[in-house]
Amino acid sequence: MPCLPITASARKLDQSILWMERKDGSKKFRNFVEFAWPIVEPAMEFVPNWHIDAIADHLQAVAEGHIQRLLINVPPGHAKSLIVSVLWPAWMWIRSAEGGKWRALFASYAQDLANRDSVRCRDLMRSQWYRATYEPAWEFNPAQDQKEHFANSLKGFRIALGVGGKGTGFRGDCVVADDPINATDQYSDAMLESCLIWWDQSMSSRLNDMRVGAKVIIMQRLSDRDLSGHVLRAGGYEHLRLPTEYEPGQANKSSIGFRDPRTQPGELLFKELFPRQVVEQAKKDLGSAGFAGQHQQRPTPMGGGMLKKHWWRYWQPKGANLPPVMVRLPDGTIEQRQPVDLPAAFDMQLQTWDMAFKDTKTADFVVGQVMGARGGDRFLLAQTRDRMDFPSTLLAVRQMCGMWPMVALKLVEDKANGPAVVQSLRHEIAGFVEVNPEGGKISRAAAASPQLESGNWYLPHPKLAPWVDAFINECAAFPAGVNDDQVDAWSQGAKRLMAVTGKRPTQVPVRRLETDRSWMV
Repeated sequence: MPCLPITASARKLDQSILWMERKDGSKKFRNFVEFAWPIVEPAMEFVPNWHIDAIADHLQAVAEGHIQRLLINVPPGHAKSLIVSVLWPAWMWIRSAEGGKWRALFASYAQDLANRDSVRCRDLMRSQWYRATYEPAWEFNPAQDQKEHFANSLKGFRIALGVGGKGTGFRGDCVVADDPINATDQYSDAMLESCLIWWDQSMSSRLNDMRVGAKVIIMQRLSDRDLSGHVLRAGGYEHLRLPTEYEPGQANKSSIGFRDPRTQPGELLFKELFPRQVVEQAKKDLGSAGFAGQHQQRPTPMGGGMLKKHWWRYWQPKGANLPPVMVRLPDGTIEQRQPVDLPAAFDMQLQTWDMAFKDTKTADFVVGQVMGARGGDRFLLAQTRDRMDFPSTLLAVRQMCGMWPMVALKLVEDKANGPAVVQSLRHEIAGFVEVNPEGGKISRAAAASPQLESGNWYLPHPKLAPWVDAFINECAAFPAGVNDDQVDAWSQGAKRLMAVTGKRPTQVPVRRLETDRSWMV
């Protein structure tokens, strides 16, 4: 069929539309996202949603200098890389006549991933629509036109980097981390630490002007020790948190006037593309801990992960008549949990120790615990925890052994200062056994968790031991939490106590409880 001639009125209409796109798209990033979407995603229709508006508005605030440090946490599949790493730099180069001078470094956990978005961004900038609509005041620099690094005639550039990869001597007006760690590495201490070192030591010096340069991080939460948790603890970042399901009491708002528009518990973030059945399947696929991090942007489930808060029971000295402990159940109801009386004797008692390498403000804690087993029940009787140097660690072990002289078995993990402590005290104190954590700390905790879930683990009533709440919180955060020393000590002892059946012929009397309970440190 022959093409019909274009009338003057049609040309005028086309020019009018082009002018409107140019005006709306260059001034407001949210409009540019919708206009440019068909160019970069021709097979997928643009579906508007308020989370896209929120991300775009915060990035525009960065461009205008209202936000200098921005952290965005959003679930997977919500177009975060497309918006931040592809569309945003393309918009920055046309938002004004000087926009082409903008320089930025974009990093992802893998160089190939960073290169993918760099190529998509460059293809958009080269498209006929982009150049005809916005008539950029620059041309591509043919001398610098690679997929990982391209530049223009106004000296602006976009560089793609892999986290922890080869360094670059370039500095930019903005540094962006888009998914700086792979979800498969969320339990790797080495990968988590490597990412933080890269950000703090490599990327911290990559801004042209620290006074006005911008840093943007966009990612799904994977661990409390991930880059998001790291910068949130340090402070100074505007935080845009977009959970899949709305959680009352954790409404997100920001300095530019944004507030999560949802009001009902469980209300979905993007129900058009992620309806209820898709979300429920994600819960099954990821488990409670994975869903809490990647979808709720809260790495620890509200009730805990592998070691849930409501699984713990409580003990008291016989005749103490302490009040019930208030325990929140998964359905939100509160249970008044009455403490049980501590048994007069145990089938087995032990000490369990998790040592640290050094005594610094950032070092791990030294943790020592005393446990007892009676039948099918397990009791955590006492704990000491602090950052200690080697002499202080020796003193702590001596004190624990002095307070609990009937506890013969003393488990010490074969790492850090553990072997040196055992070597120093072996001829002074009997019963040290060095333990090699076969299978790793996660598998050890997983092996002990069924006894906890079944209601067979008892902690001191919180009125007896002020450390109990912190212990429960650390267990609930495991393995995504910042610290895990208390969990390591507990799981080490719990695994040994799993062999106790309650039919042992010998029973060890529980240590006498002083009236001041000073041993409850």
